[in-house]
Amino acid sequence: MNKSYNILICPLEWGLGHAARMIPLASALRDMNNNIIIGSGEEHLALFRKELPGLSYLNFSGFRPGYSRFLPQYLSVLLKTPLLLYHIIKEHSKLKKIIRSHSIDIVISDNRFGLWNKKITTVYVTHMPLIPFPKPFRFLEFIGIMLHRAVIKKYSFCFIPDLPGVLNVSGRLSHGLKLPENVRYTGILSRFNSNGQTDKVKNLKYEHNTVILSGPEPQRGILKQKLTTIFKDKVPVTVMLEGTPGKENGPGTSGNITCINHLLTREMKEMISGSQSIVTRSGYTTIMELISLNCSALLIPTPGQTEQEYLAQYLSEKRWFSSIRQNQINENISLPSTRAEWTDDINTQSTFLLKKALNELLEKHHEKG
Repeated sequence: MNKSYNILICPLEWGLGHAARMIPLASALRDMNNNIIIGSGEEHLALFRKELPGLSYLNFSGFRPGYSRFLPQYLSVLLKTPLLLYHIIKEHSKLKKIIRSHSIDIVISDNRFGLWNKKITTVYVTHMPLIPFPKPFRFLEFIGIMLHRAVIKKYSFCFIPDLPGVLNVSGRLSHGLKLPENVRYTGILSRFNSNGQTDKVKNLKYEHNTVILSGPEPQRGILKQKLTTIFKDKVPVTVMLEGTPGKENGPGTSGNITCINHLLTREMKEMISGSQSIVTRSGYTTIMELISLNCSALLIPTPGQTEQEYLAQYLSEKRWFSSIRQNQINENISLPSTRAEWTDDINTQSTFLLKKALNELLEKHHEKG
């Protein structure tokens, strides 16, 4: 099957992680001789333009709920449910026009609920068919599972970026559930892998720790301020990766801290791989990328974001990562080494699973057409 398809990829805009994990997917589909169109807001498009130049880009922004400085994330999102429903209907309607005007064959939606269409092949990407609730309300999780299943069933496929067995990253977020028949595990998705193979990187010539900032404000800024206060006079130097690809790098040094707005994939790979220690949020994409580099880290979940709190606890219990809460950060913070406790088999299985899922996707559309 050598036919080329027009494939529209649309990441959720709740942070750069959703865009970053679409990079290996877009790259693999492009290598399979397909025409890739990225549809998102300008911040995500800036990342794709830097990482995958030469693609087609479409301004197709999605829902951005933001975070509250005081309310837990699940309550903040719940209060904005009417606005979310409005955006779902709006983007579903707009997608119909985009399909016609750009002759779209396949749509891949990363957690954007409204991007399904009965006339073409569509894919929904999520790592959490189960949306975790705080312990006192865990008995209500079945409601979220049922609603998410209803969304998943509207798509031709649901891709889960994880492994299907005991060796997995997402734990109960995507395991131990009765999943719809259209679900496929793709293995972990990381932009640091090229067709599933991790390239060797050169060692940087100076000792450093790395802080990876991510997520929306205000919690992102709160974490940055806390870590800046602690690390500005410590050795070795700390490199803060800001994750703002739309901005140019410039002077950003304060004491023993160097702030960098954005690094291209290979440069970021070298920075992370050469670190003595790594501090980061427990966002799922960041975790996948660290695992692909065989690097552990100290995870600091975003307060009130139950998914990140669960992942930090789950992966620290597996002894793959260490974790602390944001309110526990102080001058005596202990930084773990980057030595990993998992096996290379995660990357090997991921290579196989992604290739299998993408081949099935293209064959399904070929048969449908």
